[in-house]
Amino acid sequence: MIGFVLREWLLLASGAGLLLTSLYVGRPPDFSPQELEVLVLLFALFVAVAGLRRSGLLAVLSRRVQAGRGVALRLVLATFFLSMLLTNDVVLVMVVPLTLAMDVGRKDLLVILEALAANAGSALTPLGNPQNLFIYWFYDVPALQFMAAIVPFSLVFLLLLAAAALALRVRGPAQAAPVPEVTAVAAGVHGALLLVVLLVVLHLLPLWTLLPVGIVAVLVDRGALRVDYALLASFLFFFGLSDNLRVLLAAQIAHPHHLFLLSALTSQVISNVPAALLLAKFSTHWDALLWGTSAGGFGSLFGSLANLIAYRLYVNHGATAATGVFTLKFLGMGYVAFFIAVGLYFLLYGGTA
Repeated sequence: MIGFVLREWLLLASGAGLLLTSLYVGRPPDFSPQELEVLVLLFALFVAVAGLRRSGLLAVLSRRVQAGRGVALRLVLATFFLSMLLTNDVVLVMVVPLTLAMDVGRKDLLVILEALAANAGSALTPLGNPQNLFIYWFYDVPALQFMAAIVPFSLVFLLLLAAAALALRVRGPAQAAPVPEVTAVAAGVHGALLLVVLLVVLHLLPLWTLLPVGIVAVLVDRGALRVDYALLASFLFFFGLSDNLRVLLAAQIAHPHHLFLLSALTSQVISNVPAALLLAKFSTHWDALLWGTSAGGFGSLFGSLANLIAYRLYVNHGATAATGVFTLKFLGMGYVAFFIAVGLYFLLYGGTA
């Protein structure tokens, strides 16, 4: 029981929060169709990536990525720039398993830097993460104006994370590991399914086209169905919790600095996506909300769904250990980034109304 609590504390905490807030507001939570679609997308992503891992393709790719110098820098930069278009969640689902399959040291710090890079890079574009897309559409902001408002945030963290990656000494294996065999058919099928998932995320295909992902897994590769169902349940509880908090936290926000701080701090508890949904209708200061939810993605594991994904993928990997130490490192580095982001906002906009 103690082991289960330590391993699944996130599931238990989100479930308890959902139950208590539902009892307080006197009604069950209202789950939106968009939130349920997110769960379906995550499940399909997990299955497709698990199939690629079982095919041996991720292991082969990891051998190629870890060859030569600058492994950490390549991974961090790839995560940063890919997250601008593929969303931070999708990129971490692909990059973190690839990192964990590599035969190198300091995987814990690599995963943390990748999580930070995904949050920083995705903040720059309307397509980078769900809250950006919501703010972009809700306030009807021109794309260039949107990106100009947040570019200092992303640029500063790009430089900081690149410097951290260069300073990180990743020790490779003493001798080259044998290249694993790849099941070409399985790799091709699951690669095609992953492409379908990405096209659905980009709204180029309808949601129902994800059906083949589940069908192939059930009929051909049932091992790909061994995904993190506890994480999916945590997301469901988390969505319900944010809906209950939406009822409890209804207040008018006039000053943009107040909106920035409230959205950044609220994100630490209910994540930046529901924080954006919760606070947008109370203010016209979209740029403060954008900065607040971007900064709020750092810090706690709840700051963004990307944090939860990176954290769970690491702690559930068979070769990782010392979960408590990793959690402290994740939170420590996350809050360093959080306070840098808060300081940067007030440095740039502290004198404006």
